[in-house]
Amino acid sequence: MQPGMKRNLLIFGAVAVVLAAGFNAAESMIAGLEIKRVAGWLVIPFVLLLGAIAVVPFISRHWWEHHYPKVSLALGALVVAYYIFVLDNIPRLLLTSHEYVSFISLIGSLFVVSGGIHLDIRGRSAPYENVALLGLGAVIANLLGTTGASMLLIRPFLRINRFRIKAYHVVFFIFIVSNVGGALTPIGDPPLFLGYLKGVPFFWVVGRVWHIWALTIGALLLIFYLIDSREFRKVPALFQQQAVRPDEPRFTGLHNIGYLAVILGAVFISHPVMLREIIMGAAAFASYYTTRAEIHAKNEFNFIPIKEVAILFAGIFATMIPALDWLELNAETLGIVTPAQYYWGTGILSSFLDNAPTYLNFLTASFGLHGASVDNIQHMHAMLGISSAESLGLAVPLMEGAQAITAESWKYVQAVSVSAVFFGACTYIGNGPNFMVKSIAEQARVDCPSFFGYVAKYTIPILIPLYALVWILFFR
Repeated sequence: MQPGMKRNLLIFGAVAVVLAAGFNAAESMIAGLEIKRVAGWLVIPFVLLLGAIAVVPFISRHWWEHHYPKVSLALGALVVAYYIFVLDNIPRLLLTSHEYVSFISLIGSLFVVSGGIHLDIRGRSAPYENVALLGLGAVIANLLGTTGASMLLIRPFLRINRFRIKAYHVVFFIFIVSNVGGALTPIGDPPLFLGYLKGVPFFWVVGRVWHIWALTIGALLLIFYLIDSREFRKVPALFQQQAVRPDEPRFTGLHNIGYLAVILGAVFISHPVMLREIIMGAAAFASYYTTRAEIHAKNEFNFIPIKEVAILFAGIFATMIPALDWLELNAETLGIVTPAQYYWGTGILSSFLDNAPTYLNFLTASFGLHGASVDNIQHMHAMLGISSAESLGLAVPLMEGAQAITAESWKYVQAVSVSAVFFGACTYIGNGPNFMVKSIAEQARVDCPSFFGYVAKYTIPILIPLYALVWILFFR
């Protein structure tokens, strides 16, 4: 292990222990959190940060690579200072800090451990083999999480396509493996894990979503195949003849599967506060320390991608607090009353905000619309259609003016669950793995699209029509 890397991991461990003590000491404060009204101008730092991420690399990539930490942390500090000194709402900052630490611990530990597993695939890939690998990634994203699946497969995917790699290869990888693929289980994507913690049964999502998932994944794979086949025909005939089916994959570093199991097991730990994150950090440290240097070298492993994600999302988590608070306080006045509106509302915000808190806010709002509480397990079962509201003895509606809980109320939860995961693919900042995949691809000298190029060339013409089809078929 390089001294610098070892020092960084030790620092991470020390910080985790300090944060554990702090969060446990402040747990009662977080439990008594009160959302306070905020000034409208407080969303400006969030808008500026999104604008900087989108525009500045396009203007001067060199400047952005050297100064993005200053931009992200400075804008985040403005919001933090306002919440401390003006609103006196430290519990709100503590809650967001805990969410950020949990977020970065999960994707960071999966990044490190997955980086210790080397998947060796020889050969040059034709369109069919690419489709097979992306389809496999969509399935295992539900077992390893979108982060783990992305980190395991992105480098082999880039290697077997090196002779003809294009930006669309990276974009469709983000679409399929880093986002939509993980829509079936709570392990697959953080929003679904939050739902699981609130009481949504582990297998409820797959039972209600598998057909939507299959349609969307199938459509994305078909679109990719058509584009990849067209581009493959442009490759010189000699390279086409050499593009043979890759050999049987060979794995090294398989001892890290044990560390992956530890991380996935830790996901289900909620108390004491920060124990989950400490276990994840310890698994990452042990994985990095016990993985041979040649495996990391084969994977071209370094900490640059996770460093970029950690710094940018620190600013995003901080600056999005006012936006999320405003949404929670005004959800009832927005006129969002149908599953279709919840589908689009959750999706639009999940494209630019972190999709986990966005999911939780819209889930809470959907329960409130029916006069129910997301923290009441009886209400949860009634909303999900596991038991009827009448059989549970609920007064329906539970609050004046609320809709009744009916046999179709589960569609609200279905809409929020699908949308939060799917729409995370719409921008680089919609989901944590997106930025890491982009960073790894750029290190491999792939010319990835800019923020606006990604949205204009791929999200709008491909994802939005497909998501509109999902809306028409299942939620309209």
